[in-house]
Amino acid sequence: MQIPICVFDAKNAVLCPHCESKLESGLLTRADVDASLKLAKLAKTVPEIEKFSMNSCRQVGLNHVLYLSKFDIDVTRKSRTIYRALSNEFTGKVWLVESEASDKKFIEDLFFPAKLLSINAVWVPGGLQKTKVIVSGKRTSRFPIDTDQVAKIAKDQRQLEIVIDFEEKK
Repeated sequence: MQIPICVFDAKNAVLCPHCESKLESGLLTRADVDASLKLAKLAKTVPEIEKFSMNSCRQVGLNHVLYLSKFDIDVTRKSRTIYRALSNEFTGKVWLVESEASDKKFIEDLFFPAKLLSINAVWVPGGLQKTKVIVSGKRTSRFPIDTDQVAKIAKDQRQLEIVIDFEEKK
């Protein structure tokens, strides 16, 4: 398992002086440490998590954005057991995004499992750039993703102003 803190620290829930200094200097966030501890705890009961590579974790409100490798995201999305275990460990919603993702891939990861038709840069009066996302289908009460949270996370993590539209209007 690759995590922002030492694996030994995560398994014992105590930070070594090196990891403590990284936390104090701002190289690590409290969310990085908490997520590392939770992944180490889960790895005891879910062996697939032992192979995970978490680059970082960011907290946006009650949401946790986990930056994982593409392989780890694929494994998690294919297994409801792993996703449920992750979701139950964190308060709020868990969002899985690729560590080295482009802005487009970052947005696609946030909208998973919804199908996106397009992601385009749009210039608005005043010289501001916004990113327009068009989602397949129409917005219903059963739509699985909170679009307000997606916009908030995109703004917080990537400074992207996104405008979300649906293919079909209500």
